[in-house]
Amino acid sequence: MPVRAEPSDKAEIVTQLIFGDCYTVLLTQGNWQQIRTTADHYVGWMDPKQHQPVTSEYLAAWSAQDHPRSLDVVQVVSNAQTRIPVTIGARLPFFDGMTLRVGEETYFFNGAATNPQNGHGLQGPTDKRLALLLKAGQIFLKAPYLWGGRSLFGIDCSGLVQQLYGLIGVQLPRDARQQIDHGQTVHFVSQTQPGDLAFFDNADGNIIHVGILLDDQQILHASGEVRIDPLDHNGIFNRKTQKYTHKLRLIKRILD
Repeated sequence: MPVRAEPSDKAEIVTQLIFGDCYTVLLTQGNWQQIRTTADHYVGWMDPKQHQPVTSEYLAAWSAQDHPRSLDVVQVVSNAQTRIPVTIGARLPFFDGMTLRVGEETYFFNGAATNPQNGHGLQGPTDKRLALLLKAGQIFLKAPYLWGGRSLFGIDCSGLVQQLYGLIGVQLPRDARQQIDHGQTVHFVSQTQPGDLAFFDNADGNIIHVGILLDDQQILHASGEVRIDPLDHNGIFNRKTQKYTHKLRLIKRILD
């Protein structure tokens, strides 16, 4: 569901709500609600037609744990009344291997999901978490670029990074300019490891792009589409155009 900069269908999308996300309604203006997302504290406007209230107790319990996420490209959650499509990276609140709970509603889910007990979460070994992140990144290849997007069917550069790290239990902020404040600095491109984040700036020094490092100084990023390009100390080089497209600013390591 789009979250917009202003209370209008014509306003730019600043982020999206994905199934399983929680948020707080800050105010109502006409047919719009201003919200703040619970996970990354992003503020924007949504059409309330898909608003589903939950109790403060539910929100507190939701906030207190890292929920499993769907690993299927497209799957459904369902009960006797409804079927809801979900995509890879969607949270499955309070999932017990068969059912999940959104507010007072219980849904069934029979797809693949992350599981902290098998290495797919905050307590899992770093190598297993990294392997999952990189494998999921391959699934997103060729996904179209969408400013503010967070799903396989349209995603931006920081949304891609946030969703992939979310799969392994790491909650990063929404925007690249916020994500750069996390992790440890890697000083040379030759010292990078798969999973490191590379950040890029414009002529004014503002952070405008981010991507995930792979083996052999390749980078996975969303630019026009989710793609893989070579990276060197100058930045991202597009083989097709034979030009640098993004100027490297800084590299950060999120996983130790």
